[in-house]
Amino acid sequence: MNRPEKMKEFEEHIITLTYEGREYKIQQGITAGEFLSDYAQDERVGYPYEKDPVIALQVNNEVMSLSQSLVTDGTGEPVRMFSSIGKRMYRHTISYLLAFASHTLFPERRLVIGHSLGNGFYFSYEDSEELSGEDIKTLETQMRVFIESSLPIRLYIAAYEQAHEYFEKIGFKATKKLLDYRNDPTIPLYACGDFLDISFEPLLSNSSLTPLWELRPYGDRGLLLRYPLSSSYTNMPPFRDNPLLFSVFKETKEWGTILKVDCIGAMNDICGSDQIRTFIRMNENLQQRKISSIAEEIAGRKRVKVVFIAGPSSSGKTTFTMRLALQLRLLGYNPIQISLDNYYFSKDKVPRDEQGNIDLEALEALDLDLFRENLAALYAGRTIQPPRFDFTEGGTRHYDQPAITLREDTILLIEGIHGLNPSLAPDIESTTTFRVYISALTQLNLDDHNRVSTTDNRILRRIVRDHRYRGTSAQQTLEMWPLVERGESRHIFPYQNKADVMINSALEYELAVLKGFAEPLLKTVKPDASEAYPTARRLIAFLENIYPINPMMVPPESLLREFIGGSEFHEGC
Repeated sequence: MNRPEKMKEFEEHIITLTYEGREYKIQQGITAGEFLSDYAQDERVGYPYEKDPVIALQVNNEVMSLSQSLVTDGTGEPVRMFSSIGKRMYRHTISYLLAFASHTLFPERRLVIGHSLGNGFYFSYEDSEELSGEDIKTLETQMRVFIESSLPIRLYIAAYEQAHEYFEKIGFKATKKLLDYRNDPTIPLYACGDFLDISFEPLLSNSSLTPLWELRPYGDRGLLLRYPLSSSYTNMPPFRDNPLLFSVFKETKEWGTILKVDCIGAMNDICGSDQIRTFIRMNENLQQRKISSIAEEIAGRKRVKVVFIAGPSSSGKTTFTMRLALQLRLLGYNPIQISLDNYYFSKDKVPRDEQGNIDLEALEALDLDLFRENLAALYAGRTIQPPRFDFTEGGTRHYDQPAITLREDTILLIEGIHGLNPSLAPDIESTTTFRVYISALTQLNLDDHNRVSTTDNRILRRIVRDHRYRGTSAQQTLEMWPLVERGESRHIFPYQNKADVMINSALEYELAVLKGFAEPLLKTVKPDASEAYPTARRLIAFLENIYPINPMMVPPESLLREFIGGSEFHEGC
């Protein structure tokens, strides 16, 4: 009796991969790149950069570098350079090549990635030596040599001890410290020439696929590695500085020095020790000191009557506004909070985006006439009845809130994503306003060459809050996030330099708290969730490196409580 065909395939290590509607029987263990070239014969792999080449394979919705082995049946889709995933791979690959160039030229120096700034990453050397223009030029030349040499970049699976010893030998102490909190038998690394480094996202398969970038000096001792804008990946835009944002990152870096943490490994040491309660209090006190200084700056401007507070999703605007109100009361003011969300139109009047979807992020989604009329009445000394917007059942407006009058000691705190947009209240006298921009700008890195994205920090906050208070699954939040980012790039980020002051709402310990809430939610996102699954997998892999702490340690007044619950400022939290 003949054995079933599938049993024969199993014994012969044959797997079935469906690619662009066609089924392929392939040898288990071949790489994604070998499949695309030898079986699918996809000529788009290796196209010139400008032709948007295929640079990875998405199998069962998991992103695989071209050097990664295929081991199971599934459905494959091409990942192209100019897709959202491809752009992330591009940015991580040029960062990898800069680390390679630095290690080649200056092996004794410690190059550390910092924050994103515009369309670029800020790097600096953590030593006392100067970073000269000649050093930067040498680094750029070395990177160009790598690119012109078309060096393969391949996934390399190292034994744990091998990886640990390698990073100790070459002086990558932060990476070694990160591995101290892992016990995996193998560690995936990326190899280019004789250089190995860890990456928590897939990299491009060849150095020649990264032709478009720029190195330039920035700040006192740093440099910017610039990449193309997401909206146009075929040319480099002119450089536009963002000094206010950089000053906040610099301040946050100084806070990291005070707290004695500069990477996840160092934070893990504290989270697993009896120092954690002191560490949490130091974080909270530093943030409170900043809020107090903002209140004092507002009070120092005697004519200020309105404080506009804006920031992207999950930046902590609501709790910040409440804490700022407390500080202003201590200075003798009577702050009154107004949310721009209460000025939304009902859904039938909200504008539509290019795809015909309701665009709640647009300024025109607000009843601007009513808002401006209310503000003008207050400035004229009249009393108004502010609206309250109910988002259920398509949205309805109610007038059941306490009346407001702008008295001598009154300061209006107006919070919403459009708070910095000059078109919101164009007729208001600028000397009577103060503008605050808030965002979660973490300064922690996983190690010297892998940063903790501020966007990822906000996504984790949003997943936890949406699940807790809105009954929204992690999958739904992740699927909605691209629209959130689009709205931020259009309506928030262009105006951040209009702020009088910026505040960083990130707390160095918060990822260790969010992990316990977010990790099980992310694991509910299954491989058939095509849009959400790659991001969920990436976030899970990132959270595996973090030592969790008990959320009961978070003070009730903490801004973090806005997301995890238990806040003294929010009813029901």
